Amino acid sequence: MLPLPILILIGLAGLGLLLLLIIRFKMQAFYALILVSIIVGIAAGLPLTTIPADGDTPEQLGVIQAIIAGVGGTLGSVAVLVALGSMLGKIIELSGGAESLAGRFTGWLGPKRVGIALVIAAGILAIPVFFDAGFIILIPIVFAFSKVAGLNPIKFGLPVAGIMLAVHVAVPPHPGIVGGSAILGADIGWVTIFALAISVPLGVLSYLVAKWINTREFAMLAATKEMYDNFGTDRSTLSGGLGEGEKAPGAGTVLGLILLPLVLIMLGTAVAPLFEKGSFWNGFLSMIGQPIFALMVAIAAAMYLLGIRRGWSAAHLGEVMESALPAAAVIILVTGAGGAFGRVLTETGIGGAVADVLASSGMPLLLAAFLISLIMRAAQGRPPSPSPRPQGFCCPRSPRWGSTPCTPRFSPSRSATARSASAT
Repeated sequence: MLPLPILILIGLAGLGLLLLLIIRFKMQAFYALILVSIIVGIAAGLPLTTIPADGDTPEQLGVIQAIIAGVGGTLGSVAVLVALGSMLGKIIELSGGAESLAGRFTGWLGPKRVGIALVIAAGILAIPVFFDAGFIILIPIVFAFSKVAGLNPIKFGLPVAGIMLAVHVAVPPHPGIVGGSAILGADIGWVTIFALAISVPLGVLSYLVAKWINTREFAMLAATKEMYDNFGTDRSTLSGGLGEGEKAPGAGTVLGLILLPLVLIMLGTAVAPLFEKGSFWNGFLSMIGQPIFALMVAIAAAMYLLGIRRGWSAAHLGEVMESALPAAAVIILVTGAGGAFGRVLTETGIGGAVADVLASSGMPLLLAAFLISLIMRAAQGRPPSPSPRPQGFCCPRSPRWGSTPCTPRFSPSRSATARSASAT
């Protein structure tokens, strides 16, 4: 193995090359990640092909084999979750569910609390719908309310974007958090519970911070201002997901469909352990609490409630669901490539070297992973895929941190045990 400083330099150079390729040369993220993984792997001394185990010497993966293992290990369940989540989000998106949610919350809270209503609706909508698609869906609603109130749309749009981005990054079934959870072996149910617990106060903070920022007036970009000025006229190009003559579904229906998979997942996480292992109820609740099963149930309900019951033909419903897959495929591939990069960092020892340096500096593990995530987020320009990559730096065991963060099946009890052990 190369000396520790050399490994760290190779890792930093690889990260810098990745940033350069994506930001400066606008290279497609999947290709850039695989290319950098190959370069870093060869530079750090990975063999060109796998060397079989020999006596006490363990098997050493070749650079391409490490990439394949990283992609496969990351996408075991991630690919299915991302695809199913995309389908559910697309059905809600094209059925007009966003407009229905926003209108209902505005009706409940009153015209003076339109901003709060939009933030609540956006936070709920962001659970099944990708950030970019969800925000685009809400733009007509933001513009409409802004015109009625005579306010700059930034005053409504900024807090909406803040909460949607937070939910997109932190709450399953979005691919970044699902990919990171797969690498760390974290329980998706507990991840969902903690993510929601963080996102709710973050939504309040998003609204308050945006309100403070919006005490100043900000000029809109010329193209955005033209779009806003034309909104509501025959020159407007903005429209919701509804087709001509279609009526939006009820807000209660949309809200129920969004919450259904979350409730099922939480049943499997919080209620199933209350029954004896091997019993019918433990097995049944554990099965329905699996994210894949929960999303399948939610999609089946959405197909009927938002599709068939509202007059969609089977062919149209199939087209809607299939239209979700191209975007999901790109995200799945980039997420897998992020796992490949992380695996190469681990196999070469770069991850361990960086972990040791960070540990000896006294920097907490979570802060180190967070800072690496920020760099990758800035490079990627969108949140779905960077999550798997910081684990490549931070997963290896470090004596200062006491235990590897990549222990399988995270649970609060295991976490407490690990903290107690490290304290002693």
